[in-house]
Amino acid sequence: MDRLRTEVARQLDFVAKGEGTVKFLRGGYGCGKSFSARLAILDAQEKKFATSFVVVSENDLHLERFDDVYRKIVTELSTSACPRGALADVIDRWIARVEEALVAGGVSEDAEDFDERVEKRLGEELESFTRQAVPADFVRALQGFFKLKQAGKNGEAGAILSWLQGSSNVSAAAKKAAGLKGDIEGRDALSYLMGILAVVKAAGYQGMVVVIDEAETILRMRADSRAKSLNAIRQILDVAKDFPGLLWVFTGTPEFFDTRRGVQGLQPLHDRIQFRQHGGMASARQPQLELKPFDRARLKEVALKLRAIYPAEDATRLERAVSPELIDALVEQVTQGFNGDVGVVPRQFLRKLVDILDLVREEPAFDVSKAVEFKAKDLTPAEERVAKKQPPFDPEPEDEKGYESI
Repeated sequence: MDRLRTEVARQLDFVAKGEGTVKFLRGGYGCGKSFSARLAILDAQEKKFATSFVVVSENDLHLERFDDVYRKIVTELSTSACPRGALADVIDRWIARVEEALVAGGVSEDAEDFDERVEKRLGEELESFTRQAVPADFVRALQGFFKLKQAGKNGEAGAILSWLQGSSNVSAAAKKAAGLKGDIEGRDALSYLMGILAVVKAAGYQGMVVVIDEAETILRMRADSRAKSLNAIRQILDVAKDFPGLLWVFTGTPEFFDTRRGVQGLQPLHDRIQFRQHGGMASARQPQLELKPFDRARLKEVALKLRAIYPAEDATRLERAVSPELIDALVEQVTQGFNGDVGVVPRQFLRKLVDILDLVREEPAFDVSKAVEFKAKDLTPAEERVAKKQPPFDPEPEDEKGYESI
C-alpha cells in the first residue's frame, strides 16, 4: 500500500495548500479499491481533514443528481472526533472559534450584543472564505441554527441542521423561522457543498476528502442514466479547482474506465483522465492510480503473514499444521472456483484461513487436511459473473455509440 499512500499524501498536501483536485483508483474486483479508499480516509483524518465515504447505488444514488450526492456527502461527513454525522460538531467548533476570536479582540462574552456579533461574523467569514459564492439561504441557515440554539430551541435548530444536510422533509414553519425559501436541489447543491467546505475549514480542519466508491455501478444502469452520470463526473472534474481544500477520490474497475459503455464513451471525460502505460508501467501521479490485483504469490504471502502474527500459544505447532503446502492447496482451490482469478475473493479465502488457525489453536485433534476444500459463499453479482465466465455487464448494441457531452 506504500505507493498508494504516498500518492494520497501528495494529494492531501496539495489540497491543504488550497488546491482542489480529483483522483481515480482503478482495479478489478477484489483487488482492494474500497479498502484503499477507506485507508485514504483514515490517513486524511490523521492529517486533520474531514471526510465522507459515499457508495454509488442503482437504487439510492445516481451521480447526476447533485442534490442526492450532496445529501450523502454531508450525512456521511466524518472527522477523527466524530465518526459519522459530524456536521453539527463541525459547526459548533466553528462557532466556538468565532466566539474565541471576538473575546480575544476585546469583546466581552457578557455584552448584550455578543450573540449578534457572533451571528454577523459567521456570515462575514462564509462570504470571505467562498468569495460570496455560497447561496444566501446557506448563510441564513447557519445564522438561524446559531440563533435557535442560543434561544434553547434545540428542536427547531435540529430541523435547520437537517435542511443543511439536504433533507426535503423540513417543515415550512421551521424553514420560515430561519428565512429559508426552499430546499437544496439540482446543480445548486454544488454551491452548498462549497459552503460546507468553507465551514469545515473555518472549524480548523485542513479541508475535505470525498470518496465516491464503486463507480462501475454506473455500467449496470440504463443508457440515459449512464450518460448523465458520466457527464456529472466530468462536471465535478471541471469545477474541482473552484473548491480549494477538497479532494475527490473515485474508485472503479478497468471495465468502467476502458470501455465505450463507460468513461471511453464520453470523449471529454476520457481525454481528461485516460490511463497511460509505458512498457507496462504507469505513473501513480496521473489521474488514475492502478491497484494491482491479488495473484497466487501475493495471496500466499499475505496468508503467511497472517499465520506469523496469529496469537498462538504454540507457534511451532501452528506453523507445522498450517504449512506453506496447505496454503498452496487452499490457493489452488480458490483458483479452480474462479477460473484462475484468485483476486476475486481474497477476503473469503482469508476468512477461511483464520477459521483454520482458530481450530488448530482450540482443537488438538483437528485434522487440517480435511479443511482444505474451499467453496466461496454469498457471492456478489459481480463475483458470480466471474465464476460463470461472464463479462461484468450485459453488452448492448448501443454501447459503441458512446455519449454526448451535456
